[in-house]
Amino acid sequence: MILRQFLTLTQNASSERRAEAAGTLARSYLQGRLGPDAAWEAKTALLALLDDPAPAVRRALAEACAGSDQAPRPLIVALASDQPDIACLVLARSPVLMDADLVDCVAMGCEETRAAVAGRVELSKPVAAALAEVGGVPSLIALAANRSARIGVAALLRMVERHGEDAELRQALLARDDLAIEVRHTIVSLVAEQLSRLGQDAGWISSERGARVAREARDAAALALSDEAGEAGLGRLVAHLRVQEQLTAGLILRAILSLRLPFAEVALAELSGLSRARVAGIMLEPHGAGYAALHRRAGLPALLLPAIRAALGVWRDEADRRSGVSGPRLARSMIEAALTACETMPFAEARSLMALLARFEAEAARDEARILTHEQAEARARETAEDEPREAMLLAAPEPVEARIGIPAEAASALPVSQEIVVPTAEPRLPDTATAWPLAPRPEDRIGAAVVPAEATPDGVPESAEAVLAGLAEELMARFLAERGQVSDPAPALAPPPLPSPAPEIRPEPPRSARPRAIALAVAAGMIPEELVLSYRADRARQRLAA
Repeated sequence: MILRQFLTLTQNASSERRAEAAGTLARSYLQGRLGPDAAWEAKTALLALLDDPAPAVRRALAEACAGSDQAPRPLIVALASDQPDIACLVLARSPVLMDADLVDCVAMGCEETRAAVAGRVELSKPVAAALAEVGGVPSLIALAANRSARIGVAALLRMVERHGEDAELRQALLARDDLAIEVRHTIVSLVAEQLSRLGQDAGWISSERGARVAREARDAAALALSDEAGEAGLGRLVAHLRVQEQLTAGLILRAILSLRLPFAEVALAELSGLSRARVAGIMLEPHGAGYAALHRRAGLPALLLPAIRAALGVWRDEADRRSGVSGPRLARSMIEAALTACETMPFAEARSLMALLARFEAEAARDEARILTHEQAEARARETAEDEPREAMLLAAPEPVEARIGIPAEAASALPVSQEIVVPTAEPRLPDTATAWPLAPRPEDRIGAAVVPAEATPDGVPESAEAVLAGLAEELMARFLAERGQVSDPAPALAPPPLPSPAPEIRPEPPRSARPRAIALAVAAGMIPEELVLSYRADRARQRLAA
């Protein structure tokens, strides 16, 4: 009944009307509210709509059935083989399609449909492998950007092998968190070869030098990746290098001289067939017969044996001494030892090896300079960061009162809290010599000047230097008076005694009630020579020891 009514309604209708009716019928069937007979008739009507010449009708069916797991499988398979704009709707998200259907669509479809398959959620490894084998750059970029896709290492390597020259594809692959270390090394090697070819095509470098640059860049990348590979990743990396015929004697020598001893241990174990633990124990005794046997078993050239032995000897000695020498400094020491070991060999045989070691030494020196420069820059940045808050605090804080009135820092620290000096924060003016406290000792207050009897303050504290010295020890006072007599009487002993000088004029001073007692003591202490104070402290210390 449903099939007959549908055919009657759509027999003479327009394509837009038929498309609307097809979508309504498909949604009714997928909801599961029809009886068995009605569901069978609805399914038959949907399959009959596949022969509709209007693409809009088939598109309506694809839009209604693409995300449902209740859609008829024959309908979905047929729509997956339709024209690309219709097929992409079901290929991108239909749960009815199996891996075999997707692989067939990848093999027989176009780049648009392959890109739709590559963007599916939870894409399986077989489908990803099919895409890696036949897909073009757009579909491979979509596959690499699909974080939920499960892509095997072999498929990733095949993608790099086929279209690794595309920079967008390399960027999408390197952005994946699960990218295998073998694939990363392959990408780096490919980039090094591209740069080498670019230099050769431009005439900047020769073909021999370009090949050497690419090889050394590939080896350096392998060692850099080994630092973060871990135990399992390191073994996979060494196995990959051996399969690619890149596990060379020069790479092992570079690993030893750059302190990548774990890589060297795994590489020698891979080449010799021994366990890594046994290889590590043999490398601790490089001058013994065991390492010579390991060297031969790994297939390394005999020319490298003296250099590797000398380098491992330096490394073992530094490890035993634990002198703290590491990094580029230790690497340079090992390279220098290797160069010294090569000096006794015939020049014709050791020429290439010494040139290689010289390049390694230059690289180690540059690495040491980079590290030192980086450390100095960090230290300077820290000092700048520490000085900025201090400078800001000094600029924001007012000038200390003691500095403004000329009191020494030692004397200012002795000021009691009750006698704190408050200076108004007004615009600075020149001091009034008649009322302001003098910024420097007056001539009559200096040590060695004529003694003028001084008046006492209301507190009963004398304010002259002689009065302060009167409270010192008798021995120190005697020494002070003797030194002052020598200064005041520098004439020879046979000279006639000088005429008595007139008595000093006593000039009364105004009362100094405004000057605190502590400030007077601080100023008087500032006029006493430092060596006199130090000798007084020494005498007091001896007196305490004697007591």
